[in-house]
Amino acid sequence: MGEHSTATTGLGQRGRRDRIAGGLLGVHAGDSLGATAEFMSWAEIHAIYPQGVREIIGGGKLGWPAGHATDDTDLTRAVLLAYLSPGGDVVRAAADNMVRWWHGDWPGREPGSRPRDAGGATITGLRRYQQTEDPRRAGAGEGQAGNGSLMRCLPTALAVADPERRIRESMEISAITHDDPRCTVSCAAYNEIAAALLAGAAPEEAVGVGHQVALRLGGADVADSIAYGRRLDVAEAATTGRSLLPHGGRGFVLDSLSLGVAALLDPRPLPEVVIDVARLGGDTDTNAAIAGGLLGIRDGLAAIPERWRAALQFTDEFLAAADVLAG
Repeated sequence: MGEHSTATTGLGQRGRRDRIAGGLLGVHAGDSLGATAEFMSWAEIHAIYPQGVREIIGGGKLGWPAGHATDDTDLTRAVLLAYLSPGGDVVRAAADNMVRWWHGDWPGREPGSRPRDAGGATITGLRRYQQTEDPRRAGAGEGQAGNGSLMRCLPTALAVADPERRIRESMEISAITHDDPRCTVSCAAYNEIAAALLAGAAPEEAVGVGHQVALRLGGADVADSIAYGRRLDVAEAATTGRSLLPHGGRGFVLDSLSLGVAALLDPRPLPEVVIDVARLGGDTDTNAAIAGGLLGIRDGLAAIPERWRAALQFTDEFLAAADVLAG
């Protein structure tokens, strides 16, 4: 089993469990909420859902059942299961879980069926892993800087106490599929933000931790994206459709990291922020999942509406995992 953090900041076991559960289900809720509007533009969403998609209703261009996990939550679960398994190489275990997902050995899937939605770098990396049998010699290569590893990285922050190990595993698990430095450093920085929140840091302080880690790892562009997130007003961008993100929030890892930081620093309740992140259009499920993970740690499980939690595919499993990770 992964090395679990212990409560050292006065949160107590119950408080840690609440934030861990909030983070995991924040990813799932953002994913399932955003799936309804995936691949739609801001204008399309505004025309159909003027106030944003406000409930977990499924549908969308891929016809998702309400509350069903897309690849964001499924691959978060793949990493989570690696930390819940005793001993061994957690990076290899995560890669093996991802391959099982790819081949349809997964809850709610026809055995042998391909996922309904999978990113190109993820597919390339998993194919290379199957060829090399080495998770550290896979990856889609430099230039493939999508958000497909950032969306799944949170379990490392929740499971690993030692910062150096946490940073190393964040980067190595990213590199199974996304080994471009913008991806690996983004995962490390995001998880240091998440770990700081879990330890009781205020959002601005936690963001500062992530910014410093990005700089220490040589990720000036990642640090710049964090700095942009500090300036980005999620509510204004959702209202006007003008986020000025370099790639319009359509899957670039640094766009998604900026949105995650902006969401965390938004003082409004979790549902309103996640809804507005998804209102921006583009890669709505992934952007909302990445934001939801940080907001869930910030605000705890109770911040996720009970009706949302009741709709999610893996609620019971993620709550049980939170019990283990908080123990």
